[in-house]
Amino acid sequence: MINNFIESLKYSPKRADVFNPWWETDPENDIDDKGPIIRRQQLFQYLNERIGKAKFLLVGEAIGYQGGHFTGIPMTSERILLGGHVKKGILPEHVFYGIEINRTSKPKLKPQGFTEPTGTIVWGHIIQSNLNPRDFILWNAFPWHPFKPKSGLLSNRTPNNREFQFCIGILTRLIQITKIGNIIAVGEKSFNILNQLGKNCKKVRHPANGGAGKYRKQLTKIIS
Repeated sequence: MINNFIESLKYSPKRADVFNPWWETDPENDIDDKGPIIRRQQLFQYLNERIGKAKFLLVGEAIGYQGGHFTGIPMTSERILLGGHVKKGILPEHVFYGIEINRTSKPKLKPQGFTEPTGTIVWGHIIQSNLNPRDFILWNAFPWHPFKPKSGLLSNRTPNNREFQFCIGILTRLIQITKIGNIIAVGEKSFNILNQLGKNCKKVRHPANGGAGKYRKQLTKIIS
């Protein structure tokens, strides 16, 4: 089931400005050509430890270069997996613990691994609220990494409407295999996509651009 889902992620839009973390190598920034294999393994383990147990599905916008681009896990940075946020209470085993953790970015880029502000806020709030991290599955309405062609792979851009429509099938499959009824849209764009699917979901402010406080307050209200 999970393997079939990850296999379906192979079919990303055929665009030069969309990177597929699980099925493509980042030739400029990956350590070697094993990056996609590692990211698939880590996504599998992350989902395997949650499906059938998780109570909430948090759906953000898209994979970012500081997060899932190198870990294969939405809203999750290498800094978290490498233990760089232990002082904030976020431990690698909060993400997964069943397999060895491997980085895929070249250490010279960021010795402690890339860190994603949104991911740190999302994970930090879960842990600091004494919630079970395995009660949550983090995902994105657009599951791949859209980037700015002129800026290269270490950049982010907002997916366009056609791209969001392209990936509706992926999101539908994830909801089917997780069987989670409590779906929370992180931001307006994911909320719109979930509404198109006819899913009854709640919406919280995206934590980026000064929205962290409101995000925490709204999520706490929903899950309490």
